[in-house]
Amino acid sequence: MTPGTLAVALAFAAIGAGAERLASVWPSDEASRRRPGIRTGLLALAAGLAGGALAWRSTLPTWALGVHLLILAMLVVLTATDLEQRRLPHLLLDALIVVAALFVPFNPSVDWLNALIGGAVAVAFMGLLGLVVRGGVALGDLYLVGPIGLVLGWPAIFVAVFVAGIMSAGVSAALLLTRRAGLKSYIPFGPFLVAGMVVTLLRDPSLLGRVAEAVSALLH
Repeated sequence: MTPGTLAVALAFAAIGAGAERLASVWPSDEASRRRPGIRTGLLALAAGLAGGALAWRSTLPTWALGVHLLILAMLVVLTATDLEQRRLPHLLLDALIVVAALFVPFNPSVDWLNALIGGAVAVAFMGLLGLVVRGGVALGDLYLVGPIGLVLGWPAIFVAVFVAGIMSAGVSAALLLTRRAGLKSYIPFGPFLVAGMVVTLLRDPSLLGRVAEAVSALLH
């Protein structure tokens, strides 16, 4: 691990912990002001691993990696608020949508047409799912999956949503078996969408830099 990758991992661990603490007091109308606990440490660990892994895996230009990390930082804060308050604040969602949309024509790994298709398909699929499964998709999830689709493009967004669905089903089953949740309990889907995006970025050989660039970097 390079010093730069380690620095990114430590910075994101701090962002994760800070986001969890922020979610306990903001948005203020439903703030619990809960003390730091195991969730603080887990979110710090997850954010640190995600940020460090993206930096380690990337062969993108520094500016492009910076945009990905900025988007990831926003997603970490949204994950914290969704876990704590079951909400995705529009203040952050709107900023995320703007950043993702501005990145579309400049993303070196996803051409603009695939990016637009990815965003449109993601929103359409989640909207249809929300109509079929009553209460299964929150409005905030529609706003969240759109910019994720713009960043990943088509068909990578399909993989991200599929991974998110598998993770959500697994966690839901575990909570039901341990009786920590019931059949009517609401389990936020936003954190799973974020996890699906990170997994897809790390597993797809082109999203964080073309394969040829990675090989060239290794040879030199």
